[in-house]
Amino acid sequence: MTATIITTLNNQESTKFITTLNNQESTKFLNSKFGEMAYFSVKFSATSSLTSSKRFSKLHATPPQTVAVPPSGAVEVAAERLEPRVEERDGYWVLKEKFRKGINPAEKAKIEKEPMKLFTENGIEDIAKISLEEIEKSKLAKDDIDVRLKWLGLFHRRKHQYGRFMMRLKLPNGVTTSAQTRYLASVIRKYGKDGCADVTTRQNWQIRGVVLPDVPEILKGLDEVGLTSLQSGMDNVRNPVGNPLAGIDPQEIVDTRPYANLLSQYVTANFRGNLSVTNLPRKWNVCVIGSHDLYEHPHINDLAYMPATKDGRFGFNLLVGGFFSPKRCAEAIPLDAWVPADDVVPVCKTILEAYRDLGTRGNRQKTRMMWLIDELGVEGFRAEVVKRMPQKKLERESTEDLVQKQWERREYLGVNPQKQEGYSFVGLHIPVGRVQADDMDELARLAEEYGSGELRLTVEQNIIIPNIENSKIDALLNEPLLKNRFSPDPPILMRNLVACTGNQFCGQAIIETKARSMKITEEVQRLVSVTQPVRMHWTGCPNSCGQVQVADIGFMGCLTRKEGKTVEGADVFLGGRIGSDSHLGDIYKKSVPCEDLVPIIVDLLVNNFGAVPREREEAED
Repeated sequence: MTATIITTLNNQESTKFITTLNNQESTKFLNSKFGEMAYFSVKFSATSSLTSSKRFSKLHATPPQTVAVPPSGAVEVAAERLEPRVEERDGYWVLKEKFRKGINPAEKAKIEKEPMKLFTENGIEDIAKISLEEIEKSKLAKDDIDVRLKWLGLFHRRKHQYGRFMMRLKLPNGVTTSAQTRYLASVIRKYGKDGCADVTTRQNWQIRGVVLPDVPEILKGLDEVGLTSLQSGMDNVRNPVGNPLAGIDPQEIVDTRPYANLLSQYVTANFRGNLSVTNLPRKWNVCVIGSHDLYEHPHINDLAYMPATKDGRFGFNLLVGGFFSPKRCAEAIPLDAWVPADDVVPVCKTILEAYRDLGTRGNRQKTRMMWLIDELGVEGFRAEVVKRMPQKKLERESTEDLVQKQWERREYLGVNPQKQEGYSFVGLHIPVGRVQADDMDELARLAEEYGSGELRLTVEQNIIIPNIENSKIDALLNEPLLKNRFSPDPPILMRNLVACTGNQFCGQAIIETKARSMKITEEVQRLVSVTQPVRMHWTGCPNSCGQVQVADIGFMGCLTRKEGKTVEGADVFLGGRIGSDSHLGDIYKKSVPCEDLVPIIVDLLVNNFGAVPREREEAED
């Protein structure tokens, strides 16, 4: 099966098929190629339960951490600790009464009312008809719009946009179509200045300005174009990330699109809601690696599939436990496990079930999956996964890793040749990921006119247009959108600039990030000449949605004091690395007022990245 997927989706046929791979047609396409999902021992159901390397965790202060490195062996754990903490009731998974002492507010909200009923029982239709004034009178209804709607991908912006919602989409592997993009543009356009969209650091869209009465109609529209926002927030599996160049990369290891799509189909039960994985202790991230470049950032995912062969079979070694949080950041560690390609979904299912069953539900800062791995030890956690595998077996990891360790990460912006002869892809820089409705319409037009009607989103908040005939490249490069807005060749410090939403919209953010990051970077560019790529990331709070720990230079929002006044500031991080030599950055300087950041960044660039002050450069010239 694996070889069939790879050869089918990696040749010139891919240009014809790829536009179907991210919507409901993907199921029909994969079924027609490989049978009615027979190649996975998993059945999708909306209402029923779905029946080496060194092992260490690199911990870095975000503030200081106090946890131990996960033991590589099994930790002695009392038998009662391995009793599942949840049970199935009427199709939903519920925390048992005996384990409810000391649980956090989110868990209490889930017990008080099942969030997925807003979807499975059309509760959204009822709440959309109620005025905000009436909703505010009831704690249950208030928790619906502030907490439970996140299971439908809707986030109330109570603090900065009261009554408006951000909607987060599922976009496996970051692949979307021009029709989907146009639909999203039509949604945000009606909200005027309150409506916009962001490319996220998990390869998907977030649209802004949504009001509650419009939600039922928006959900129907999403379904019609093959999109869903289901299970994209709170204690759910987030968007499956894959290689943004999947199927078109001349040097890819494996096309990640089929795997990302199947994972997403499993998680959402093909847009119907997979109730067996909607009550996790916390959010959970997954990625499938398809290239030596590690564009997918495997070391910061709860589960990462690393391509490897074993005894002539293609499959994946597994990394587990990577995450960011305000109190702790940890890199993913090997599970000492290899699965054949057929078992990508089954092993995901069993890992999720082990986490769902055994993860703690007290302090939200200590409920990510790595904390459970800490408690059980790697071997102990692995044993719980094996216990839940269909055949009660899980092979040890392979030594035949297909990812080359010594590999210089390639640039994907600009014009690049595809593996399909006569075709290229063009990577566009989307400044800090922010787009407007007109931008989205233009991107959709360009994708259709010059490519195959497809767009690819990247974790660096940029967009790729694939499948462009080489004869059309010059005309595309002369389009006004590329000349004036989304350059394929941006200044070197801008091309890898990433910023989270910031306090313009996000109630968690302490500082404004998007406009500030652009302004400060422009100022720095005027002061120094940089010849090598430098990745700078901004995040508005310690939740680190902007992933500052993986950046060369990172900025985490905080409040600080200057001249006796409280001002917006940032903790500065230094030394993050991505790729096979991954490393989470450490704090370089704390609580720097934002207005004082420029000279610090200049010094860092000169002393650590070979930058040259422009006055010196001009003098030498």
